[in-house]
Amino acid sequence: MKLRTLIVAAVLVAGFVVFTDGRWLPERLRYRFDSAPLWAGPDVARSATLIPDELNNVQIYKSAHDATVNITSIVYRRGFFFEVYPVKGSGSGFIVKDDGLIVTNNHVVSGSPKLQVTLGDKSRYEAQILLRDPANDLALIKINPRKKVTSLRLGDSDNIQVGQKVLAIGNPFGLEGTLTTGIVSSLGRDLRDETGRELQGLIQTDAAINPGNSGGPLLDSQGSVIAVNTAIYGPGSNIGIGFAMPINRAKQLLDGYQSGKKFEPPRLGVSGVYIAGDLAEALELPAEGGFLVDEVEAGSDAASAGIRGARRSVIIGNTEVGIGGDLIMAIDGQPVSNSSSLSRAMARKRPGDRIELTILRNGRRTTITVRLGGGGSEAL
Repeated sequence: MKLRTLIVAAVLVAGFVVFTDGRWLPERLRYRFDSAPLWAGPDVARSATLIPDELNNVQIYKSAHDATVNITSIVYRRGFFFEVYPVKGSGSGFIVKDDGLIVTNNHVVSGSPKLQVTLGDKSRYEAQILLRDPANDLALIKINPRKKVTSLRLGDSDNIQVGQKVLAIGNPFGLEGTLTTGIVSSLGRDLRDETGRELQGLIQTDAAINPGNSGGPLLDSQGSVIAVNTAIYGPGSNIGIGFAMPINRAKQLLDGYQSGKKFEPPRLGVSGVYIAGDLAEALELPAEGGFLVDEVEAGSDAASAGIRGARRSVIIGNTEVGIGGDLIMAIDGQPVSNSSSLSRAMARKRPGDRIELTILRNGRRTTITVRLGGGGSEAL
């Protein structure tokens, strides 16, 4: 078979290029062999320019990565035939003082006689449990580092807004130093843990949180810790619904440690629900709403102060609500504006402090001052 060679030697005639196969093309369409290559080789490749948000992510990760630690625990359990066997667990934590003080979740360290902490530089230390707060699933542990270590600064979780950017760092599935980003999806979420205890006033986020992230920091765009990554919704792994305990709760533990006093969460002794808008008006209450008290624990400080709970329940729409109890409309002079207002106020208190409650009872507003006790297992 004869091979036909297409000779591309072109002859310029009156502004046209003629090819030897008889085709005529305008000169303006002529391929210029001296033009730039179709792709860039390694010698001319350029790095992509990072946008400000990416630079912010990179900067925060560099400053926070070394202060985020991996915590390995050993828990001894009994098998089917009552034999004792060790179970290894893994979680995260973050250093809050350069002497080795670490904040984490209570469930990361609970029941373990032995804790090992691995820092970002791979150095390992035995850790001691200092204080635990099961009601808020928080714990303080301590290592004795051989050198000064990086610590994180704590932010203010009372001023968080839905929609703001957050970053989570931890060790999901043992993958050390993993960064994920997202936003604050909601505030004031309540969630029951595996023991049945209700965790109140959690921050919801869509930043990916998986097993092993527990105890790690949730950071704002300034690199300050605003919460402790605590739980995910549903079994298994992340589905875009994660929960974190506000950092102001952990400040109680830190204050207790620094003062040398035994930590006890303050206790009011009430349970209820936040109502506002149409639901409040349907109950013939002010539209601005508040915390409607459903139950008052017998013998509690709230009971001693005369706070009243619901007398009966009604169903409004698809919601069952206890009625007849006090409506707490303000706490220490600040309006109760959402479901986490009471839990946030309690997070700023200590046993022995006083809390001023503005309540609505039988259509009349009055102020009741309660002296808070401590030692309870619940946040309120």
